Amino acid sequence: MGAVIDLRTLTGETAVVLRGARRRLAGGDIAGAAATLTYFAAIAIVPWFLLAMWSTTWFEPDLQAQQELLALRVLIPPDMGARPAYDALVEAGVQMDPLKALVLLFPASFYGEGLRRACLAISPEPDRFTGWRARARVLALLIAIPVFGLVFRTVGEQLVTFAPEGGGTGSAGDLIFRTWIGFLATWLVLSVALVWVYRAVTPGNPRWWVAAVGAVTTASFMAGFLQGFALFLSLPIDVGIPYAGLDVIGGVVAVGLWLWILHMVVIMGWAVTRSLDTVVDGRRGAEPDHTSNDPEEKA
Repeated sequence: MGAVIDLRTLTGETAVVLRGARRRLAGGDIAGAAATLTYFAAIAIVPWFLLAMWSTTWFEPDLQAQQELLALRVLIPPDMGARPAYDALVEAGVQMDPLKALVLLFPASFYGEGLRRACLAISPEPDRFTGWRARARVLALLIAIPVFGLVFRTVGEQLVTFAPEGGGTGSAGDLIFRTWIGFLATWLVLSVALVWVYRAVTPGNPRWWVAAVGAVTTASFMAGFLQGFALFLSLPIDVGIPYAGLDVIGGVVAVGLWLWILHMVVIMGWAVTRSLDTVVDGRRGAEPDHTSNDPEEKA
């Protein structure tokens, strides 16, 4: 009987949280906010990938790191020409020096500003030093970059043997296994990153455990979405057709569209996280303070 009551309580609380998130999202244009974030991501996302590639050279010679990363290219479907772009990214990343990495911090920081401005567009509230505050805080994720790079390479090396060009059979079982393990690894990495993003970069500064719940839930949707993107790359589609055969333009636009949808998921996850924090405030008899931006305020 107690389990039934608890289940009903959980269902009721979940409904309250989702209604609160829906009200918050109804106050703005989520498509426009996601477009804002995608604009900033266009500036920042490549620098983050380059920094991740560069971090792999901290533990082994540059040439060895480059060869190991290039060996993972077989995990990328060749149909849409994504492999040459990956090769160029690896080559540029592993050949960087500390000065180039330092310069990359400037464009990489724009992701933080995009995240905060996109959420403020959905739910406006008083905010100071919006751009610089968010850009400084998102750079704290640099601490985790070497770990993320290690996870990417280690998991990738294990999955190569299940790819058709890496010794796999090309069976549906191999594809399902690669997709499942890739999903789990992506889920883990994104969960860690989103905890900090929802806690300190985006507005609201929820409690750590609330940020973790929101991050893990949102990251699961994002990880599944990104596995869908990998499958999309395997489709024999000429993305340059709408642009008179300019494949580069078509590819950039296609990636931009996928990022735009992904960012809507991020924003919806933020809205749910804020709603959950508000519900917790109410249950504790406290008035939620949504004007403060101090991450140390809530434990």
